[in-house]
Amino acid sequence: MQGLDTKRVVSSGAASGIGAAIARRLVREGAKVMLVDRDPCVRAIASELGMPHLVGDVSDEVFVDAAFGAAIEAFGGLDGAVANAGILGGLRRLEETPYEEFRRVLDVNLGGTFLFVRAIARHLRAEGRGGAVVCTASVAGLRAAAGPVHYSASKAGVIALVQGAAHDLRGTGIRVNAVCPGLVETGMTSFLFDAARRAGKGDRVGQLNPLGRAGEPDEIAALVAFLLSDESSYVNGQAIAVDGGLSSSHPFVPGSKL
Repeated sequence: MQGLDTKRVVSSGAASGIGAAIARRLVREGAKVMLVDRDPCVRAIASELGMPHLVGDVSDEVFVDAAFGAAIEAFGGLDGAVANAGILGGLRRLEETPYEEFRRVLDVNLGGTFLFVRAIARHLRAEGRGGAVVCTASVAGLRAAAGPVHYSASKAGVIALVQGAAHDLRGTGIRVNAVCPGLVETGMTSFLFDAARRAGKGDRVGQLNPLGRAGEPDEIAALVAFLLSDESSYVNGQAIAVDGGLSSSHPFVPGSKL
């Protein structure tokens, strides 16, 4: 992908699922990537790719600043960042959700994304050059009923953050975009897929979108790579759904004539 082989990037949530797919895709395209995750399993992905890593919590301001400092030291600078780390939280109903859980989901999903966007913006402004930031939101941030309330609220916040940051950074050449995955099998969503398979309905997962299937982590990683590359130089402030077309329509029952 044009220009990606010169990019130096910090990417969070890189231990598994979409984050690991993003790291693999970027390195395959020639980019240098600092892998970040609170899960020590990130060490295995980093070893596989021959890239540096740090283990820590993206909602910790001190850790995030240290991670960016370490990446700058390792690579001699940075050109972009991927704020992908996120948690689902519990699946309780709204009235049964503890406030502490609500806060934790927002701290990681929205707070951690803010810290990543701020850190790369500070570095690129100081260098006086542009760059690219990609944040992982969700279709749950676009419409209701794709996740628990606190998760949906956090991802809607990520979309608003991306739009606001793109405008706040006007004139700097720093682009900020979001990807909004639909249903993709990862560690976070495996319980849904496992339940469907146990019920003999594994082939029905993803049936509500026009493609009639769930997505793959690599399909999300492909868009992230594009948004970080020079080929997306005129794409800014966008929240792009990668959901098989799910969010393109109002809910309906497949096969119904109404």
